[in-house]
Amino acid sequence: MTLNAPYGTRLRAPVALGACLVSFVAFWTAQRAAHVSMIDLMVYRAEGAAVRAGGDLYALRATEARLPTTYPPFAALLFTPLTLAQTALLRTLATLGNLVLLVVFVRLSLRLVGHTRVESVCWIAAAAVWCEPVWTTLRYGQVNLLLAVLVLRDLDRCRPGVRDRWAGAGLGLAAAVKLTPALFVVFLVATGLAARLRGGDGEPWLRHARGAAVAFTAATLLAAAVLPYDSWRFWSGMAFRANRAGHAEDTANQALRGVLARLLHTPEPGACWALLAALAAVAGLWVAVTTELRGRRSWAVAACAVTALLISPVSWSHHWVWCVPVVLLLWTHGHRAVAAGTLAVFCSYALWWVPHGDARPELHQGGAELTLSALYGGAGLLFLALAGQRCRGPAGSGQAVTNE
Repeated sequence: MTLNAPYGTRLRAPVALGACLVSFVAFWTAQRAAHVSMIDLMVYRAEGAAVRAGGDLYALRATEARLPTTYPPFAALLFTPLTLAQTALLRTLATLGNLVLLVVFVRLSLRLVGHTRVESVCWIAAAAVWCEPVWTTLRYGQVNLLLAVLVLRDLDRCRPGVRDRWAGAGLGLAAAVKLTPALFVVFLVATGLAARLRGGDGEPWLRHARGAAVAFTAATLLAAAVLPYDSWRFWSGMAFRANRAGHAEDTANQALRGVLARLLHTPEPGACWALLAALAAVAGLWVAVTTELRGRRSWAVAACAVTALLISPVSWSHHWVWCVPVVLLLWTHGHRAVAAGTLAVFCSYALWWVPHGDARPELHQGGAELTLSALYGGAGLLFLALAGQRCRGPAGSGQAVTNE
């Protein structure tokens, strides 16, 4: 921006920044008025305390809700500093940190779709903080925004044709904290192999995947050295017990497994879910790999993220912070009606309109309730279908970032 720019143009960024700050202050006030417990943050703190005390990490039951530990041991190592702050200060710092991460996440999402305008980051962050996945992430003190930033930052820096010694580090660390991001590593391997089968050079993607595998292995081995018993317990059994995270049919579970559990009125959809998840994984990865090879990285990244959310045994509503880049992608590529509909889904809080609670009423939902409690999963499937159409057109010219 130059000094000769129109006065109104020079004001755009300050006005957008002011609007973002006002929105964040209003959000903070609303969260405090609701007396949010930030229950997941308290679980993280309890995990860190268990590590420091040498306790049994996977026998832990934290908070009044007696929530178990579900993340890999490496995450608990990272949580140990949380024990150094008082609870009130910790909640304040976690909220501030997540708001900063939201701004970074929005900026990376805009870069992914080809835009870097500062005022756009501010306006979108001001609005995104009110969508249900982001609101709930901050309400619980969750790590979703941190993991999404690690993934997007890694993929933003490490594109085909660009050598980076730290390629894969963000992906590997994210997967060491929570297993779901590991699907991005599978995506990189599949893309590299597909490129080779087509007679091209698949090494950039395979090198990126190797970097992620090294980072993941290093973090996991570090945790094993510090927490050998907990590491053995997790990798020999706890990692495969999906029900430890909660009931499959819980309305907050927006993965395919949760949708099927409610639809079939069963707490465990079993083989039916396994088959559907396998089909979704193959279809989603095919879309991601094909669009990546056609130079449409934004579609590939969003498709991989949505696929991971759909096929995971549990994808709580706050895991769907990836709705931010999905909506931006749809809007910037001309799918305005779909983008508006997707935005409405994630801002409606509709999944909380249905009966839910300890009595497990989700097992007895009717047609309208089943529809409302399947909106995120349905939006994800619709996005994959739309992204699949991008595989049929001519190859793109890459994801060049424009400075507007």
